[in-house]
Amino acid sequence: PGNCWAFKGHQGQVVIRLPARVYLTAITVQHITKEASPSGTVISAPKDIAVFVSLLDPSGGDVALGGDREEETLLGMFTYNVEKDPMQTFPLKNMLLPRAFSHVKLLVKSNWGNPWYTCIYRVKVHGKMENQKD
Repeated sequence: PGNCWAFKGHQGQVVIRLPARVYLTAITVQHITKEASPSGTVISAPKDIAVFVSLLDPSGGDVALGGDREEETLLGMFTYNVEKDPMQTFPLKNMLLPRAFSHVKLLVKSNWGNPWYTCIYRVKVHGKMENQKD
């Protein structure tokens, strides 16, 4: 407990640079359980989350998401449920974009009630590397 990526407030975002270009299929978000929390609550857990990719990443270069002139595509919006398993996997709508990406943006839109900060313990990106054989 406490060994998390914390950001101020209830909204924040992170861009994850993947080690290779990946055809994205799902994303997993993890937080701690109420039982593991020293306060007995998990109000710092993320609640509403959106996942984006940049369309201006054709070469797989170091194009970070979030620039003013970038086009982003939403691959999924989901709710992390603190009453369920602490590790939750959500499928992404990659069939809209049948191509690989080198960056993915996780946008946390709200948390479970903590006004000061939000914590994320782990994010896993699932998919198939572009150069991987079937």
